[in-house]
This record gives sequence, structure tokens and C-alpha cells, in this order.
Amino acid sequence: MTVEFETLTYDIGGVKTVVKAIGKGKPVLFLHGAATLEGFDFAAGLADRFRVLLPSHPGMGFSGPAPHIANMSDMVVHYLNLLDAMKLGEKPHLMGFSMGGWMATELAAVAGDRFDKVVLVAPAGLNDPGHPATALGGIAPQDFPGYMTHDVTVALQYFPDGSDAAFAEAFGADRAREGETVGKLCATFGMGHPNLRRFLARITNPALLVWGDKDRLLPPGQAPLWLAALPNATGLTVADAGHLVMQEKPETLRQIGDFLAA
Repeated sequence: MTVEFETLTYDIGGVKTVVKAIGKGKPVLFLHGAATLEGFDFAAGLADRFRVLLPSHPGMGFSGPAPHIANMSDMVVHYLNLLDAMKLGEKPHLMGFSMGGWMATELAAVAGDRFDKVVLVAPAGLNDPGHPATALGGIAPQDFPGYMTHDVTVALQYFPDGSDAAFAEAFGADRAREGETVGKLCATFGMGHPNLRRFLARITNPALLVWGDKDRLLPPGQAPLWLAALPNATGLTVADAGHLVMQEKPETLRQIGDFLAA
């Protein structure tokens, strides 16, 4: 099934910022992870109850280059400016996945009053030494699908299979472009911030933490640490799911939607 999106385009401080949108209802701002290879089709699982807004980060996905980006603070300011430009008329829910979960955490910590509820899906950012994330540089390219999902066939659909040279070339170019932006965000402290646990105490919004119990990239053992630090959070562990939990277990979107709608 082809998922149809609206395409909204904004100029945010000179950065062409593209937002894919789907559905009607209360807005949900979704912040994607360190790559856009899996796309945004999962959002159809929320579109029956919400208007899901899916921006591509500056320098990534559908958005334009942003050579000024130096660290996560620049992304936080970018998204505050985007919220101003969108003029939503009501507080959106905030949802972030993986690196986007780290981004959403910093955004909610400094501007929680701009949002209603917060959903963090396998968030990066904590960098806890007792539960270390897998070093991406140590994963061979051919092994990446097995790290993305527990059922590798789910992840393989997003990767080149050798049958389409043009797709493979575009895939490599996209990953290189996005990797450059991610590298800037991670240059100082890696995929996170050493004081992120202190930031979490400021997020008093009702929050839901979602994690696949077979995640090989960001260990689900981190989940209790997030739940202990967030003042108003509940956890949802998804059985037999890897990192791309919403693609591997689409029924998770119904549970997320129920939390947001309650």
C-alpha cells in the first residue's frame, strides 16, 4: 500500500525544511533518527486520530543543506523556529525515535511548555557505560539489517539488494550526506550528552518510553534508567522487536495512539 503524504516546505533561518504530513486531528511532531532509510510510512498507523508532522532534519532526508549546524543545540533552536513557523494553533504531542529521541529529550527539557505529551521510541542520548550502545563503526555494511530489526527480512526491504544500481547509488549518497550531519551532532560527546539524565528531570509532560526487547543498537537495559529519571513516564516493552520497533511491530502504533489520545 502506498502512503500518501502532503508536503509542506518552510524556510527556517535559510534552511529549506520539508515536512511530510498525514492525517487529521491533534498534531504530533515526529523527529526521525540518524538516517531516513526506513521512510515515514509508519505514520499511517497514527493518521486515523492525529495529524502527524514529519520533518526531515536540516541536512538530512528531504530538507536542504545546513552547513551552520554544529551540535544538538542548533537542532533544538531549529525546531523551536519551525514550531513558530507552522503556527499549529494548539500544543502538539512530541515524538522522537533513536537520535530523534535524544533530540526530543533536549527539546522537551528546555521547552516542555510548547508540547503536550512526549513519546520516546528507543531513544539515544544517555550514553550509560553500564548499557553501552553498539558502535556503528564496528558494524560491517552487510550486517546492518540484522542490527535494525529482530526479523531481518523487515529491515532488508529498506536496503539495496543488488538488483537496482541506481537505487544503490542513491542509497549510498543519502547515507553519506546524512552521516555528515550526524557526525557534527556527535562530534563532541558521541550520540548523546553526558548531562542528559539531569535534563530528563525537567520533562514533566506525560511521557511514554517505547523499546523493543531485542534491540541490538540501543540496549533495552537502558529503559529503567530513563523511567527512573523521567518524572511522569510509563514504559512499553515490545516483544520480539529490534530497533525499528514501529516498522517491525506496526501494532505498537495503536498503543502509542491510545496513550496520546487518553
